[in-house]
Amino acid sequence: MGHRTDFTTGNITTQLIAFSIPLVFGELLQNLYHSVDAWVVGNMVSDTALGAVSVCATLVNLVVGFFNGMSVGTTVIIARIFGEKNDEKLIRSVQITFTFSAMLGAALSVVGLWGTKFLIGLSSVPADIYDEAVTYLRIYMAGLIFSVIYNNGAGILRAIGDTKTPFIILSISGAVNVILDIAFVAVFHLGVAGVGYATVIAQFVSVAIVYRLIKHKYQANCLVFWKSLRDRWTIIREVVEIGIPSGMQGALIAFSNLFIWRYVNQFGAAATAGIGIAQRLDKFVGLPCKSLGITATTFVSQNLGARKDTRIREGIKRCFALSLTVTLALELVVYSFAEECVSLFNDNPEIISIGVDMIRVIIPLYFLMAVREVLLGILRGHGYTRVALILTLLGMIGVRQLYLWAAMAQNADITNIYMCYPLAWGSATLLLLVYYLFVKRNFWEEKIKNPPYCN
Repeated sequence: MGHRTDFTTGNITTQLIAFSIPLVFGELLQNLYHSVDAWVVGNMVSDTALGAVSVCATLVNLVVGFFNGMSVGTTVIIARIFGEKNDEKLIRSVQITFTFSAMLGAALSVVGLWGTKFLIGLSSVPADIYDEAVTYLRIYMAGLIFSVIYNNGAGILRAIGDTKTPFIILSISGAVNVILDIAFVAVFHLGVAGVGYATVIAQFVSVAIVYRLIKHKYQANCLVFWKSLRDRWTIIREVVEIGIPSGMQGALIAFSNLFIWRYVNQFGAAATAGIGIAQRLDKFVGLPCKSLGITATTFVSQNLGARKDTRIREGIKRCFALSLTVTLALELVVYSFAEECVSLFNDNPEIISIGVDMIRVIIPLYFLMAVREVLLGILRGHGYTRVALILTLLGMIGVRQLYLWAAMAQNADITNIYMCYPLAWGSATLLLLVYYLFVKRNFWEEKIKNPPYCN
């Protein structure tokens, strides 16, 4: 198992940087991981197969986003207990959270299989790709149990300060996915079913590795079903209370983005392509601040368990400073070379023009996202997830959709599409900042004395 970061001692800045870098690369790998299936079927099967996999991408991203968020609950609970330096309690909590993820994953696989056609129907899939879309999504849903278990296992590793191991596991499973994709499609001619099977097998490999590593680390069985059901509902409840709001946030924001495309499509294919390219670059710029948000959650949680309030204060300052510094540097690079960045994806002058215009509107305001992600990380680390969810959704969904509705009704200009993104970031950041300042005193007066989720 990779080197662990104990945030309760040592140089804060060095630890924050070392912890967050593997998270950035891991996120990059996950983005590539879910693009491989589309690339393989698009080049080796047919246009309808590509359409089927592509139309399922949004649904898959919603699922992945939700369970990435759910893993925050595990990270917070385990990190706090890790900060207490109580090994017996830590092992027991790891067993319970790991077992719960297996139970939840199995249940969701059954529900996913049963609801596959309903989900496909929500996407208004064209008739010529319907059958292939159902095939791919059904296979993916059958393997949902592995996705749930892996995300929870990665949350456990992050909680004890290890981000390198999840990155290595993703690298291995990603390589397995690529090899099997090509083998099942090019050699065995299984079409979309082949890439579906490859994905599920790769996810199983990631679960097998993370299970073995955690079991070896603690010299204890990770799966203890009867014990979990018998006497540890408290920890499970606490994981769910923190994890579900975080998971819902990612899933609902991703879902709301579907409605923005109703407005984008009014401006034609070039606008769709140009804005799509700008959004890809937007994700790239956002990786460091999102990773530092996760880092802030683990840092706060570990030190809360160790009752180190002064260290928490200093760590919060460093997280804000690092997030803003890295994000502003990326802003400068992408803004200065906007045309070159967009040209990497397409050479159509109209598409390039639209992509560049959008980048030059949103990128200078990305510092708002940097502040928002760290604020979310701090609040989650202290257990304030439900109100943070509501405020984030108000800004990221409510304000954005209301603005588009009003602005497009008055003047249907494509610039309104560009502006809705930083407006949403700014609204959510302002709401979270006000809430953070309101509850900040509780961090030091109540939480340090009696940290929640550690009973």
